[in-house]
Amino acid sequence: MRTLTPRDAGSRRSALYRDARSGAWSRIARGIYLPADAPASDWDQLEAVTRRPEATICLTSALAHYDLTDEIPESLDVAIPRGNRTPVVDGAIRWHRFDIDTFELGREQVQITGSSHEIGIYSPERTIADCFRLRSSIGYEIARDATKEWLRRGGKPVALLQIAAQLPRTKTPVLQALEMLA
Repeated sequence: MRTLTPRDAGSRRSALYRDARSGAWSRIARGIYLPADAPASDWDQLEAVTRRPEATICLTSALAHYDLTDEIPESLDVAIPRGNRTPVVDGAIRWHRFDIDTFELGREQVQITGSSHEIGIYSPERTIADCFRLRSSIGYEIARDATKEWLRRGGKPVALLQIAAQLPRTKTPVLQALEMLA
């Protein structure tokens, strides 16, 4: 199912609002509507990708997606390229600004469950590297434990080091963690 915004409705904007009041459309966030009979989906992810098409799941939320952490994220961690305006949202979304030059590095697309929308997500290697890079804000233990689990599942240290070498302030802590865990 696709979301609908008043901008998409065009001249039928008043009809959209009338249909929403009658129950034909469900308001999932300010200015974002889904058909009332739409299957269950992650509204925060839908809101993020509707507000910013380049939205990419990152950090703890991406680790949770790949089941590399026991942490339950309190909000959806979403990266957008630095220089873009941070949207105002209703959902529990924490926006992060990543450098434009490295934004696409390790970025993949995944289907949002229950919808026809796709959202970006960073690969496990990029996510672990970002966790080491931003360890002062999310905690070194999360990055270390995710690396340990990733290695246990057969992750290749070379792939992680290749990504880490392309990100600032990342290669040394990743290398130290890999030496400690090996």
